Amino acid sequence: MKRNAPTAVLCTALAMSAAMLFALTSGQTFFQDTWAFLLDRQDFSADAFLKPHNEHIAVIPAAINKLLVATFGMTTALPEQVVMTVAVLGAAALLFVYVRRRLGPWGALIAAVLFLYLGPAWADMIWPFQLAFVGSALFGLAMLLALDRGDRRGDVAACVFLTLSTGFSSLGLSFLAAAVVDILLRRRSHGLSRVYLVAIPAMLYAAWWIGWGHEAERHVTLTNVLTSPRYVLEGAASAVEALLGLNKAGPDAAVPPEWGLPILIALIVLVVYGQIRRPGVSLRFWPVVAAAATNWFLEAFNSIPGREAYQNRYMYAGALFVLLLAAELLRDMRITRRGLLVAGGVTLAAVSVNLIAFREGGRWLDDQTLFTRADLGAIEIASRTVDPGFSLTPEIAGTGSLAIVQAGQYLQAVNDHGSPAYDIEELAMAPPVARRQADIVLSAALPVSVTVRDQAPALANRRCVELAGGEASRFTEVPLPPGLTTIDLAPGPAAEVSLRRFATGEFPVALDRTRGDTVTLLRIPRDESSRRWYLHVESQQRARVCV
Repeated sequence: MKRNAPTAVLCTALAMSAAMLFALTSGQTFFQDTWAFLLDRQDFSADAFLKPHNEHIAVIPAAINKLLVATFGMTTALPEQVVMTVAVLGAAALLFVYVRRRLGPWGALIAAVLFLYLGPAWADMIWPFQLAFVGSALFGLAMLLALDRGDRRGDVAACVFLTLSTGFSSLGLSFLAAAVVDILLRRRSHGLSRVYLVAIPAMLYAAWWIGWGHEAERHVTLTNVLTSPRYVLEGAASAVEALLGLNKAGPDAAVPPEWGLPILIALIVLVVYGQIRRPGVSLRFWPVVAAAATNWFLEAFNSIPGREAYQNRYMYAGALFVLLLAAELLRDMRITRRGLLVAGGVTLAAVSVNLIAFREGGRWLDDQTLFTRADLGAIEIASRTVDPGFSLTPEIAGTGSLAIVQAGQYLQAVNDHGSPAYDIEELAMAPPVARRQADIVLSAALPVSVTVRDQAPALANRRCVELAGGEASRFTEVPLPPGLTTIDLAPGPAAEVSLRRFATGEFPVALDRTRGDTVTLLRIPRDESSRRWYLHVESQQRARVCV
């Protein structure tokens, strides 16, 4: 029983992690880059699977997304969250197996738990779109374990796993580099007949690059190349800092490593000192070095603002390579009971702090879900008149995560696969920030239009309401039906004119300031909701509103 204790503890940690990940993502919907898959790849052409996302290959994530949408529709993000959670747990389990072969079960447990509760890398673990990175890491680890076998069957499995790793994202190139180094190091004992295990995935990747990948955006510059060593150092330091629970970044901000850099330098000094005293490392160390270096240098060469080494989405892969390197450097080291207790205490402290980062990341995605469901609900309400090219720019949407969404593509996807948005009843009961944002999007999507004239047009059957000016105007509102409304403002200073519909206690749609002694023509198109708009005119002088 004592011998199986680390495995039992790992199983408990995996179960607790699964529960935590599902709790953090409960009720959330599709976010940011996921919309590129949902809207820009709706057909079943070669481009839908093979065109790059940013500079990455995305064949397998695109296929998984299509399968899930075709099976479960677009009303819920739960299926992709399930797939993501399984991948995260699987990667941690494979890391446990890898480290156990080098450090024993207790050392493997520490590495797996640190990796499983890597809070600063929350974006890679609870945002399903990042399945691209996690999938590459998962099958890259499987490839390394297959290479451990050192036989033909292991090589065949490694070839399959490497092909899958490179099909998820360009992170797979790091593991391709590891396999190349493994073949070169074992050429005397195994010959070069094993070249196929890298040749097949490399040729498939090259075919993709020739056909589609060469059109992807690239940011390689001489400056990036020359400054890449600093980038690599920052990437490794950020990973160390994240593993130890020392990262101070918030869910929507990234900060350069502070404690991670001196700790990393101290670790490098210890490694060099250890090599001086007892020279030599395992041959299995160098493939991991190749993988880690390839990962960080490729990131460095393509660095632009927003892709700094300490961004949270890069910490998952960085932490994995740090743990793999540590396992190889400490290989076969006998860890004392006191050493295990200290390492266990550090692990518990790091996990406790990193859980806070998970919670903050989950709450941030909850907030994004409110914007997403409200904004998309507004587009559906305005579906009769919205321009197909209408985009949810940050100024309109209240968030930058929906800039990919265009009304025409979105409404077509909803027609085919269902809606993830608030319906009218849900929107009326949504939190205030969601209702407020829906009003803003609705006014732009319909669109609500304003024209200022010197006199009112001659219209029959007008119903008019007289509004007093001054302090009393701060508390008045006029219910409006769809159609044309005129606002006749008496001579005097300019007035503030605003609207609300789903919002309460505020008028979030601010129209142009209206000059005194003019008539404003306000047009509100009819839409899918029977809910009234409310007009607010705040002025020093009398106003008359006619509908």
